Amino acid sequence: MAERERLICAASELAELGKGVRFELPRAGKPQQAFVVRFDGRPRAFLNQCGHVPVELDWQEGEFFDDSRLYLICSTHGALYHPASGQCVGGRCAGRGLIPVPVVERDGHIYLMEEPQ
Repeated sequence: MAERERLICAASELAELGKGVRFELPRAGKPQQAFVVRFDGRPRAFLNQCGHVPVELDWQEGEFFDDSRLYLICSTHGALYHPASGQCVGGRCAGRGLIPVPVVERDGHIYLMEEPQ
């Protein structure tokens, strides 16, 4: 199955370890919230849902990093996730990480890689 791309944002909107961009994607026939941040020079995207319980992570819109800017943090539980992989690294995530979302950066933009419905 061929994937198609959907524009999320301009690449310049994502500063390294800075504010993320929220977007919606279709999943199992329903819209679901997701986000993209820049970490280690690359865009990293995940569903905006804590691994512990299905609540959104950002404590203010687009704010996903903890104070140290080393980890993504759930604003409700304080669960910490590694921004490169979404892997749970501490807190109330019971070993469940974030669900990655495929994105690509090209020609100054960030695109969601969508599978045909």
